[in-house]
Order: sequence, then C-alpha cells, then structure tokens
Amino acid sequence: MADKSSIEWTDATWNWATGCTKISPGCENCYMYRLYPRLHRMKNRRYPASPNVVTVYEGLLSLPLKWHSPRMIFTCSMSDFFHEKISDEIRDKAVETIRKTPQHTYQILTKRSWIMKRYGQRIGGFPNNVWLGVSVEDSRFKFRIDHLRQTRAKVRFLSIEPLIGSVGRLDLHEIHWVIVGGESGPNHRPLNVEWAREVRDQCLAAGVSFFFKQVGGLTPKSGGRKLDGREWNQYPHSVSLVGSSPLAYETNDPVVKAPLGVQQVEMDVAIQD
Repeated sequence: MADKSSIEWTDATWNWATGCTKISPGCENCYMYRLYPRLHRMKNRRYPASPNVVTVYEGLLSLPLKWHSPRMIFTCSMSDFFHEKISDEIRDKAVETIRKTPQHTYQILTKRSWIMKRYGQRIGGFPNNVWLGVSVEDSRFKFRIDHLRQTRAKVRFLSIEPLIGSVGRLDLHEIHWVIVGGESGPNHRPLNVEWAREVRDQCLAAGVSFFFKQVGGLTPKSGGRKLDGREWNQYPHSVSLVGSSPLAYETNDPVVKAPLGVQQVEMDVAIQD
C-alpha cells in the first residue's frame, strides 16, 4: 500500500487484497510471486502465507477516503479485483469508496474479464472515475477485449504486458488507452519489437492513446523505454461520454515516472498496516 508509486502510469496503489492465482501464460513470471515471499519474511502482516492464497483486508477498503488531493490509484496491484475468491459484497464496498472519492481516478486491471463483465452488469456499470482494463499478452486472449467493450466504463484500456507474442489485428473500437511492455525478471521472455510496433501502429491509425512502458529484460530498466528512438507517454484525455473517442495527449514532463524496479515495488507495498 502506498500513497505514492513509481509505476510509470499511476500515482498510488491501493492493495486491500493480496495474493492471486495464475490463469494464463502472462502470469508465469508475475512480479507478485517474487515480492510476496520477501514481504512475508519481512514480517509484513498483509503477506501471511502463500502468494496463492487471496486475503482481503476490509479495514483498508476505506483508505482512499483519507487521501484528499486527487491522484491516480492502481487498485489491487498485488491481487486481482475480480479474483474468484473475492466476493461481490467486498467489491461492492470497494466501489462504494470509489464513488465517495470522485477526486481520484481508479485504475482496475484484470485477466478475469468474464467476472468483470458479470459484475459490471450487476452494478449497472462502473463509476465515471474508474479506468477499467484487461491484460492481453498475445492473440489467444483477445476475447478479454470483447468482455471489456461490453462493460460500461468511461475509460477502457488494454495492458498488453508482458507482450509475449503477436496480438495480430486489434479491434480498438471503444478502447481509449493501450499500454505495451516487455517482460522483466530473471526468467523474462524477450520482447520482439515488431510485436510492439504492430500494436503502436494500430493505435496511431485508430487515434487511441499509446503508452510504451518498457522493452524489459533482467530488470525493468534493462532495455529502456524507447520504441524506435523515442518514448511514448500518451494518456487518455477529455473522455466525456462512455464509448466516446478520447483526445490523446502526450507528456514528457518530469513527473512521468521512471521505470519500475523491484526495490521500489517493495517500498510501495511493504508498509505495515
């Protein structure tokens, strides 16, 4: 849990749940599985057992109410908001906090798109301060994009990370933002830059904001952040209606975060309750 984060595309993390289970090839080298045992050894109470055990901390569901200045909040970066072990009643409490804090923007990212779609129908769509996203690591998982498109949200985004294979042709209708990145860590699978170009070019053609996070490698910084000689730091902007087309904007402002490193992630999540 951190009021500040060094993740390039967010400001803070809100981890009211920890632990997850792997469901597709993009999960194979997930950073959470490297960090969880370290945090457990550090006696952090929110990492009590195995990273495969999902634990909910209801006392943290209201935490953003204490953050008065506006910020971008990555929700459940150490779990999955739509994990099967998390009840709809718990999600309801998280959404209630989101509704009560319209000054914040909440980024919710999942691989469990079918649960996201079902829950979105249950609540009649997500509050306007939610950016809702799905992970798509290669072409086999593009069905998640359809589930996202069928879910009411003001901003819909794709995290094509880790990009471990060509995604092929993308239907970007009603998608507002695409993040692309290569894998990092000891067992990283190398990024074929052509796969990243393929996504970028489709985003440019469709007028969809494109953010290139990293080439990847042994560490997130190993390959740098440039694609074809430049950084791509676009964000969705000026989205006024559900399903409307955003005006892409780009920033090279110093506040854009440096590449995420393991030590910084530990700082983000290792604070004791």
